[in-house]
Amino acid sequence: MPGWAERVAAECRSVEAAGQWRRISDLDEGLVSFASNDYLGLSRHPAVVAAAHAALDRWGAGAGAARLVAGSRPVHTELEAELAQWKREPAAVLFPTGYAANLGVLATLGGAGVRILSDERNHASIVDGCRLSRAEVRVYRHNDVDQVGDLLRSSPGPALVVTDTVFSMDGDVAPVAELAGRCAHHGALLVLDEAHAVLGPDPELAGVAHVRIGTLSKFLGSLGGFVAGPGPFVDLLVNRARPFVFTTASSPVDAAAGRAALGVLRSAEGAALVGRLRANVDRVAADHPSPIVPIVIGDEDAAMAASAALRARGLLVPAIRPPTVAPGTSRMRISLSATHTPAQIDALLDGLEAVRHAS
Repeated sequence: MPGWAERVAAECRSVEAAGQWRRISDLDEGLVSFASNDYLGLSRHPAVVAAAHAALDRWGAGAGAARLVAGSRPVHTELEAELAQWKREPAAVLFPTGYAANLGVLATLGGAGVRILSDERNHASIVDGCRLSRAEVRVYRHNDVDQVGDLLRSSPGPALVVTDTVFSMDGDVAPVAELAGRCAHHGALLVLDEAHAVLGPDPELAGVAHVRIGTLSKFLGSLGGFVAGPGPFVDLLVNRARPFVFTTASSPVDAAAGRAALGVLRSAEGAALVGRLRANVDRVAADHPSPIVPIVIGDEDAAMAASAALRARGLLVPAIRPPTVAPGTSRMRISLSATHTPAQIDALLDGLEAVRHAS
């Protein structure tokens, strides 16, 4: 029987033989990044940076322990109250990451006897949360509301529908209103991951049981996740969600940065940033619903070559390939920001045109 070193070496060889070996590289400061999810550029906003500095000076670099053990800093509870108000929900609770929030929600609200319906293109954190839940998991065809209705109709017990509202690899949006209607009709719980929904949708959810999952690390430019919803749901997560109970809390620095970013987002300046982002998206893909614009190429090697060609022009546009996306759908994933200048968008469009001609 091979030892662990041999087993791990064999697995590494298997990944490399499949052409899917990945390496972490430092970001070249000379590149214009079209890879970041910092959609509004708030990670570098002066008010956000100043709030992070102030929190670091007041509370230090870390939270020290889980909040149920060591207690909260005021900035955690202040941010939760403001997130709940922003999402028009009674309550909210912070998690260290958006990934942890999805794990916590699905493992807590799922369980034996529950049927979870999950869109086939949901994020890996939702997939993993479903696996941890011990529930019956049924994966439905992408955005297929009729299939969701059929699965709800045949569910032998309580049911939960979970979906991204904006899908992270395709940049398309879920039919949230229709899903909410089906859930309301069948008494199912609707769980929405709104991590990438900087341009919407912002659904009206009255009359349907629901929770909303978000992240500070995308358009708030910080780090952390949160869940917003009815008070009893949030209370149950505080008491039962293992990624909350057994994990050191998000740092006061991250919470303070997120709170400052939320303040900017909810101001006239934030509205202007969203408008600038919308204009940048329209220049690259008119009327596209999100800042994520995929250029589907298909072949893995061709996608990698296209990404390399853009990098040679000073543009960071990552190639996304299996297992992140399905075989035969390798792509370049363009992620646009309000901070991209007209000249940078011009360079991107010129680069994409050159890549198309080269292929």
